[in-house]
Amino acid sequence: MATTSDTPEKETPQIYLVTPASFDLDSFPAALAAVLDANEVACLRLALASKDEDDVARAADALREICHARDVAIVIEAHVQLVERLGLDGVHLATGSRSVRNVRKELGADAIVGCYCAASRHDGMTAAEIGADYVSFGPVGESGLGDGTRAEDDLFQWWSDVIEVPVVAEGALTLADITRLTPITDFFAIGDEIWKSDSPAQALADIIATINAAMPTTA
Repeated sequence: MATTSDTPEKETPQIYLVTPASFDLDSFPAALAAVLDANEVACLRLALASKDEDDVARAADALREICHARDVAIVIEAHVQLVERLGLDGVHLATGSRSVRNVRKELGADAIVGCYCAASRHDGMTAAEIGADYVSFGPVGESGLGDGTRAEDDLFQWWSDVIEVPVVAEGALTLADITRLTPITDFFAIGDEIWKSDSPAQALADIIATINAAMPTTA
């Protein structure tokens, strides 16, 4: 997941899919495959709420095969010690920036290490300085995540202007949010925005069309 904020022209934001917190292993892999076959996706985050290691391992095995067959990276939320054992590409840390340095040492330079920093500039800068490959801010929309503090547009604008580490926008994203943030973010983390739809593949296609339409035009 690499991009920089100092490129001559703004690159089109990429899609960073997030799994539901729980899903049926008999049906979800096929739904994911259909989404990936129909749309360009950079990365998938396995974000199961389950703390049962066997459940997580079975899900990771199924989704890793689907992702890697399509050259899509797969990271796991929180379970750092499972990354190498399950053959995943990295980890998404959902508890701020403090553990980034230790996780980077544990997983090595080639692993993806991302960090959710809510709406905190300080946590974002700290994570970027100590080795995060990307920083995620959110929620952007109305959500019950955290204490309810939203990541406002000016946070993404500031990051885009000042910091080179890629930034991810997430949390209750609407098409209006995506239109506004397209010029100032590198990735959109998309989860419930499509999985609650009757056609996740089409819902993601609509999001990608919105991103493309919102891209700044060059003279």
